Amino acid sequence: MSDQKNTVSMTDNRTGKTWEFPVIEGSTGPDVIDIRRLYAETGMFTYDPGFTSTGSCESSITYIDGEKGVLRHRGYDIADLAEHSDFMEVSYLLLYGDLPTPPQKAKFESDITHHSMVHEQLHDFYTGFRRDSHPMAVMVGVIGALSSFYHDSTDITDPRHRLIASYRMIAKVPTIAAWAYKYSIGQPFIYPKNNLSYAENFLQMMYAVPCEEYMVNPVLARAMDRILILHADHEQNASTSTVRLAGSSGANPFACIASGIASLWGPAHGGANEAVLKMLNEIGHKDNIPEYLAKAKDKDDPFRLMGFGHRVYKNYDPRATVMQKTCHEVLDELGIANEPLLDLAMELERIALEDPYFVEKKLFPNVDFYSGIIFKAMNIPVSMYTVLFALARTVGWVAQWNEMIEDPTQKIGRPRQLFIGEVQREFIPLHKRVSKNRELAPE
Repeated sequence: MSDQKNTVSMTDNRTGKTWEFPVIEGSTGPDVIDIRRLYAETGMFTYDPGFTSTGSCESSITYIDGEKGVLRHRGYDIADLAEHSDFMEVSYLLLYGDLPTPPQKAKFESDITHHSMVHEQLHDFYTGFRRDSHPMAVMVGVIGALSSFYHDSTDITDPRHRLIASYRMIAKVPTIAAWAYKYSIGQPFIYPKNNLSYAENFLQMMYAVPCEEYMVNPVLARAMDRILILHADHEQNASTSTVRLAGSSGANPFACIASGIASLWGPAHGGANEAVLKMLNEIGHKDNIPEYLAKAKDKDDPFRLMGFGHRVYKNYDPRATVMQKTCHEVLDELGIANEPLLDLAMELERIALEDPYFVEKKLFPNVDFYSGIIFKAMNIPVSMYTVLFALARTVGWVAQWNEMIEDPTQKIGRPRQLFIGEVQREFIPLHKRVSKNRELAPE
């Protein structure tokens, strides 16, 4: 979509030399400057820590406008999808580019459902982990091991292999995630049921036990389905970029998704909703809110208000509006009242939304704030919060991975650096070296 008539000029003031670079226009959003020839023509690289001003790929999957609070998948607003669609339909949309017809949706759901079982030897794979292992550690290990169980779908040059691997990952991640939870509490693994929806299946694998019948609450199932939709994809974030970077080397798809899960585990990314609950526990009581809000406003105080504001959204997080509604539906359905931590969260939300400081800086509650409250209400342990994020985001990673593989212009990722270390030094023999008094790590 490059328009060679539009260019930008760059001048080196040291030499007076000028170069022209083409501007590429997308269908919407900011234009980009095509600097692929920058090093070849100038001998220089750009410097962009965190890649906040760098476009690493072309994509037609997800569009975000952080200033306006817009999130669209394949052109559809996230609020419309969360209100009128379900996770399987959104998954089809992300993978194929269009919403499915009724026959297409029925076949897609059937295919995913019938891939939800995992190889029985994976059952034994879990016993290699300690019972107190973090479920995300288990997820990284088990997902990464899938290539050894399903090596018949790891040829990334074969479209059929890519499709089968994509379906397998989307279908099996709920089973693997639920089993990580069951293993941590010493309960028997529960197998998926083909008569349940995607969200229902996950809930029954989480909470059912062999000795009694488990009935999935439809309100909680719908809430879980919305949570999955709201987390399905989010453009070129850290974990998605990790998946693409790993995939650019030709790594098998299961390894690529495992790398995305590892990246998501960080508290600045998928661990944010877990951090919200830790923050609420630190605040402790509604009476302490003013004190902690003052700490949050103090730039010299290390305390941060987790679950408020967003790196991308400079306005209200469009997912938070849907999540707020879902949060209150869950609390009403479960009849939760006078639960100290949830009361604290609701009061913190109310005060922050009315505080001029937070309103002026547009530090509104984001999707992590409300999802943490919902998970708490549903008795989902804190250690599983990021696992649920990974469960939802798998379809986005898979869609992004497929798009990258099919892009003929995509090369192996190779970021550059601004080197600030020592220049060439002469080697000094061991007996002539002088100590620099560096403290060694304790044993």
